[in-house]
Amino acid sequence: MKKLTAPDIAALKGQRKISMVTAYDYPSGQIVDAAGVDMILVGDSLGMVVLGYEDTLSVTMDDMLHHAAAVSRGVEKALIVGDLPFMSYQPSVQMAVENAGKFLSCTGARAVKLEGGFPFLEHVRAIVDSGVPVQGHIGLTPQHVARFGGFKAQGKNARSASALVDEALALEEAGCFSIVLEAVPHEVAQEITRRVSVPTIGIGAGPDTDGQVLVYHDILGLFDRFVPKFVKKFAQLRGESIEAVKHYIAEVGNGSFPAECNFSKMEAGELKQFKALLQDKE
Repeated sequence: MKKLTAPDIAALKGQRKISMVTAYDYPSGQIVDAAGVDMILVGDSLGMVVLGYEDTLSVTMDDMLHHAAAVSRGVEKALIVGDLPFMSYQPSVQMAVENAGKFLSCTGARAVKLEGGFPFLEHVRAIVDSGVPVQGHIGLTPQHVARFGGFKAQGKNARSASALVDEALALEEAGCFSIVLEAVPHEVAQEITRRVSVPTIGIGAGPDTDGQVLVYHDILGLFDRFVPKFVKKFAQLRGESIEAVKHYIAEVGNGSFPAECNFSKMEAGELKQFKALLQDKE
């Protein structure tokens, strides 16, 4: 089965809506790929939903490479995008290129995502020139949460909204094959989508982007520490999982698990010899 590529995704603009889901390990990669998702983001959001951090700032490049490689082993078709974590690209263009290259050479990802616009245009150009497709990310960029003063929507006034449009156009010009728009007003996302020639992928940006991205654990209802406004839970597996484990604990307690179908037995002749050997030991 042919895997989707960054040019394949770019060509979908204006053809149909694009689906993107985060995944952080082999089974989640298998599941979203089997469902038919176009892109899988191995996101630094794993810091919160998998590693239990308060935000994404503690996630390391080693963390990202470890999880991206695991996801890749379960994926046959979707384009895997590796998320460059905090301080893996900001300090220098050279560092950005080196770490972007690690995703492709070490994990099986075939594109990277980085947060921010104007300050990182040179980084984007250099990564693209090195042969690595780049997905941009503007609006609410969680790695800059300290500067924003929390997880707050961006582009809510005319001046900041206009700046986001300019930033998106600059990222397109720098070579991004797609751009994530996170937590920006619907009208702003609509205008950016109309003006850029590459796909926009929305998260909390309304219905008029070229595609949508959600976190795997949010879709399945597995994470409830906080639930952003833009999340829709398509299942409630956390509650079901707790009940399943409670059922397991109860059956262990009353002795009904494991049942005979859950374990093996020795053949009669072997059992007889085994008992004889034990008697010899005594």
